[in-house]
Amino acid sequence: MDCRTSREVLSARLDGEAEPVPAAEVDAHVEQCPDCSTWLVRAQALTRTIRVRPAQPAPDLVAAVLADAPPRHIALAPRLALAAVAIVQLWLALAQLLAGATSSPAHGITGHLFNEGAAWNLALGIGLLVAAVHAHRAAGLLPTLGGFVAVLGAFSVHDLLTGAATAARVLTHVPLLAGLVLLCLVHRAHRNLPTPGTPAQHDHDEHDGSGESDDHRPTRAEKRGRGGLRPTAHRRAA
Repeated sequence: MDCRTSREVLSARLDGEAEPVPAAEVDAHVEQCPDCSTWLVRAQALTRTIRVRPAQPAPDLVAAVLADAPPRHIALAPRLALAAVAIVQLWLALAQLLAGATSSPAHGITGHLFNEGAAWNLALGIGLLVAAVHAHRAAGLLPTLGGFVAVLGAFSVHDLLTGAATAARVLTHVPLLAGLVLLCLVHRAHRNLPTPGTPAQHDHDEHDGSGESDDHRPTRAEKRGRGGLRPTAHRRAA
């Protein structure tokens, strides 16, 4: 084996490419050739110098990031208030269930229909408590609670005007209205935060430097083909 072939094979080895010649033959030549042995030592040092570089100094952005972040107590306050409203709602629902179990339903409401209303109020209390603990779930409860409060408000006004319900009974729905307002605040405070299991989005996701415009959307097969490490260069071995 000549020195030229040996050094081409060693260069491919340093670049992580396939060696066209058995490694044992190359190693045997390097052991017997002082020039190739010296060349290998210099090539290894040069490769390490190119690939391993000292870290460049960067500005410390910790103080700036912490200054822009909202105070923790502001983001936590709506959740604590929502938890308190949820507990009140649960207490009212349990009181309604106990009252229905110990006395006959009022205004001719059947027992099953009365239990359905109590179960719905209890479920809303549980939902508000879950949203207070897991703020990212607040968005899922907003449409349901918002629609229920709107319809319940309309019926409450009608029942007050017709005398079908007392003011004390209508006031028991105030926790739901307060829960809806707090649910909106919790959702607004946490809608920009990443949810668990969601990958962060960056600007370079849309412009990855591949020269593709936004109009070209890669297919699923193309995305799979981009995974993993790829060689930065190719060279034809002798």
